[in-house]
Amino acid sequence: MPTFIGSSPNVILFQFNPETITHTWTPAPPDPQANKDPLAVKGIPGEEFSFSLALNSNDAIADSDANQVAAGLAIVSGIYPRLAALEMLQYPSRAFDGGLVGQVSAAANAAGAVTSGAARAAAGAVGGDTIASAVSATVCSAAKKEVPASHVPTVLFVWGPQRIVPVRVTNLAITEKLYDRMLNPTQADVQITLRVLTLDELGKVEGALGLVARVAYKYSQGLRQTHAVANLGDPVGSVIGMLPNSF
Repeated sequence: MPTFIGSSPNVILFQFNPETITHTWTPAPPDPQANKDPLAVKGIPGEEFSFSLALNSNDAIADSDANQVAAGLAIVSGIYPRLAALEMLQYPSRAFDGGLVGQVSAAANAAGAVTSGAARAAAGAVGGDTIASAVSATVCSAAKKEVPASHVPTVLFVWGPQRIVPVRVTNLAITEKLYDRMLNPTQADVQITLRVLTLDELGKVEGALGLVARVAYKYSQGLRQTHAVANLGDPVGSVIGMLPNSF
């Protein structure tokens, strides 16, 4: 499941493929502007994936010949690096990059600089009211400056070459089972629920990941339509034969 931590890619590989995946659909909401049409809907149906992951650091250590980096991390930190990567999928993109805090601090520093500069300029001035109004105007204009919104990460769920969909993690439950002597978790079960994002929602995602997410959505939806049409190949003749002649 690739996404980004700041400017760095966050790619989470499944140590073991889930044995089962629950694919849940919810109907599209009714269109409130079409009261006389019971079949009218607004939007598309909701789509979710739910599954359980098993993580075990002992298996990663045993497979050191195949992946020495993963084995080294497992020896030092158990499975906590993988758990931490999953946990980061819950945090907004600007939670730790100094985005909101940095902008508030910069605004405060700018306001302080203007205030001190105005005070120094007023040392030989008589009209104190003019200075106060200038400082107030500066602070007000700084307060009106919009702060960019914090977005939860957009994740690509890759389940084989024919199912690559942009999702948002809506549920994450981690059950830690075993620990090493440093209390690093070495075995855990992880329950994950992913909600597939719509094209309207993906329109708010900027940058390269937004473009990739939109392409992935259209790619998977196109494959779904192709497979649905292919399904008509064999049974269509027998089904038509079962229909009444008047049809």
